[in-house]
Amino acid sequence: MTPEPNNEFRDEALPEPERQPGAPAPELAPSEPVPTLLSPALLPQPRSAGARFEKVQLTGRLLLYLFLALMILPAGVFTFATTIFGRPRGGLSPEFLLFTEAANFAFLAVLTLVLSFMEGMSWGQFGLPWKDAFRGNFWIGLLLGLAEASVLVGLIELFGGFSFESWALQGKQILAWAIFHFLLFLLVGLYEEFVFRGYPQVALSKLIGFWPAAIALSIGFGLMHLNNRGENWVGISSVALVGLLFAFTLKRTGNLWYAVGLHAGFDWAQSFLYSVPDSGELLRGHLWNVSLHGPSWLTGGSVGPEGSIFCFLTMGLQFFIVLWLFPSKKLEARVENAAASGDSQPV
Repeated sequence: MTPEPNNEFRDEALPEPERQPGAPAPELAPSEPVPTLLSPALLPQPRSAGARFEKVQLTGRLLLYLFLALMILPAGVFTFATTIFGRPRGGLSPEFLLFTEAANFAFLAVLTLVLSFMEGMSWGQFGLPWKDAFRGNFWIGLLLGLAEASVLVGLIELFGGFSFESWALQGKQILAWAIFHFLLFLLVGLYEEFVFRGYPQVALSKLIGFWPAAIALSIGFGLMHLNNRGENWVGISSVALVGLLFAFTLKRTGNLWYAVGLHAGFDWAQSFLYSVPDSGELLRGHLWNVSLHGPSWLTGGSVGPEGSIFCFLTMGLQFFIVLWLFPSKKLEARVENAAASGDSQPV
């Protein structure tokens, strides 16, 4: 026989104990109040002032971060770089870019360390845990970035929009510039992923949720590229969409190392290996002299292949690859491990 569940909140009446005539009614012990449906524990509790104040503090820190990371620090680094390399004429040199990306990332790391102390969180929870640095996910992302750029350029060539003309480098120059561009785009990947999907992704997710935060930051990521020469709104849309792809890899892997590898591999292949404009910038030290010809919807025009209609196709394929590489069951296990270790970004 199944025992009746013990439910102290049942509404059925309980039999009163028999009382002798003239005896006073028994009083309830103060330590044993009768629970009712109006008990404070069962009523909706108002949000505490402490929680509201915490959100105000978090919003203030996020706005301070965005002000420093997107306006003050880059402007200061750019000004200092001009005293070393001179003011750019007609375009940024690879050396100028390497210096500014390295300095921006260094200052950003310091800023994030300060904020992590204020938040009571570890460095690894903002997307770049040291224990995963340059390990498997980074190299998988790097190879898939190279593959995506190759498929993209291959599709443009298939439709007659791309052709090799001659070598731009010879002998030892090839290896030297290949390494230089790899270091440059590794720093680009680290800086651009961390500045948008590090601290701000964590902070904004606490305020409005992961995907609303990812969408807002991806739009900002795209708009930031308006400063690039030759960029247009098709290219900006492509960059914003790839920002969502990077956020998706963060959601599935628990950190930014896959996205950093993917970002670096794609940019390196575009700028050095296939020698085409990357977000409107054609850098010195590329491997080939090439020609892009045909309509802008095919070649991307001044933007480069990122502005091609085929870029949206290759990014779509990347979403499916991430779904396949990091299925939801693996994601749940990673979230549990991250919660236990406190060493990965909460997603």
